[in-house]
Amino acid sequence: MITVYCYSRCTTCKKALKWLDDHSIEYTLLDIKTEHPDEAALRQYYASSGLPLKRFFNTSGIPYREMGLSKKLPEMSEDEQLALLATDGMLVKRPLVIGDGFVLTGFKEEEWTAKLL
Repeated sequence: MITVYCYSRCTTCKKALKWLDDHSIEYTLLDIKTEHPDEAALRQYYASSGLPLKRFFNTSGIPYREMGLSKKLPEMSEDEQLALLATDGMLVKRPLVIGDGFVLTGFKEEEWTAKLL
């Protein structure tokens, strides 16, 4: 069983959930806006993902742009970035998928096929 953090109004999340349903993959769905991961969980996901920390940020989201994070993130430590991510689920790239031994950020069908099928 995997855990999927999504936002109900996000078209990418809707495509991702449809893909999971079409492939009969069971999942636990969490609303990233109201049930977003805390800092400890984000640290764990980041550590096990092998991904750059920037992949965890929703770079196309309004909060990211309003905060000017494209300029601020390079100056911030990983600890500061993780603490910031934990403050607002809308800063987190979605969908965020947590599975046994893997983490996926965003919906890229090739990556999902490799990890989930």
